[in-house]
Amino acid sequence: MSDSSPTPTGTPVPVLDVWCELQCPDCRSALDDLHALRARYGDRLELRLRHFPLEKHKHAFAAAQAAEEALEQGKGWAYVEAVLGRVEELDRKGEPLLVEVAGELGLDAEEFDTALIDGRHILIVDADQAEGKAIGVTGTPTYVIGGERLDGGKSQEGLRERIEEIADRLLAGQD
Repeated sequence: MSDSSPTPTGTPVPVLDVWCELQCPDCRSALDDLHALRARYGDRLELRLRHFPLEKHKHAFAAAQAAEEALEQGKGWAYVEAVLGRVEELDRKGEPLLVEVAGELGLDAEEFDTALIDGRHILIVDADQAEGKAIGVTGTPTYVIGGERLDGGKSQEGLRERIEEIADRLLAGQD
C-alpha cells in the first residue's frame, strides 16, 4: 500500500517497504520510528506499507483488506495508524471495529463493510504476503530498503538509525 505521490522534480525516491500487520503490537510500537522518518525525509523517502498478516492474529487478514479500502478512499496511512492504535480492541471486537474506525475517519463505512464481504482487496494482500515470504519475511515489522532486510519483530533497537544510514546513502547517490 502506498499513498505517496511522486516528487515535484519527478526524481525517483528511495522506497522503504514496511512489512506490517495491523493486529501486531510491535507494529504499533514502530509507528514512532515511521513518524520520525517522515519528519526527517518528507517526500524524499517513500514509505510503503506491505501486508503480512500473521496466522496467530485472527483479524489481521481482514484488517489488511480494510487498509486497502482506506487507501482507495484516500486515507490509507491515517487508517493504518488508527487501527494500530487499537490493537487490543481489534482483538476483542474483530471486523466491526474495522468498519467503526472507517466511520470515525469520515470514510464510507458501508463500502468498507461491502469490501470485507466481497473480498475485492484479497489479491493485493495475498500478493504482498507471497512476496514477503519469498524475500524471507517471517514476522512483523520487517523493513526493506535498498535491498537490505531489517527485522523489527525481535527488537526495534537501532533500526531507525540503520534505516537512516541506508536512506542517506541512497539519497547521496542521487546527486
